[in-house]
Amino acid sequence: MLADHAQAVGGKLYISGGGWSVTGPDPVAFAIAIDVKVPWHAIEQEHEMRLELLDADGRPVEVETPDGSQPLVFETTFGVAPTPGVKPGTPIDFAFAINVAPQPAIEPGGRYEWRLTIDGETREDWHLAFSTRRPDTV
Repeated sequence: MLADHAQAVGGKLYISGGGWSVTGPDPVAFAIAIDVKVPWHAIEQEHEMRLELLDADGRPVEVETPDGSQPLVFETTFGVAPTPGVKPGTPIDFAFAINVAPQPAIEPGGRYEWRLTIDGETREDWHLAFSTRRPDTV
């Protein structure tokens, strides 16, 4: 979910201004709130997560860094374990939030997509699309 701000605390997501899919035209700070349901067979394992921003043509959106232009990507590893009393077979939640500073590379009048990949796999419902308004439509 896209939001104005989000936090993951104690396995729960706290979301403010969530659920939008249109922003801009000026770059603004925003958050991405993610709740991964880890299947029982995949608990107590380390998983690799990658979240990347793509443009309407499926190309990575690049941002300026001290090392030059780089794709806008967030990568981490995570693992989950059941808490006592959880019935075997129950999926375990992994709540995760990323707060992003305004990104000039996200241009007005564009269509973008955050694509989540876990352990090299992605699914259609792991894609989060949004649009930015053109300045003349505000």
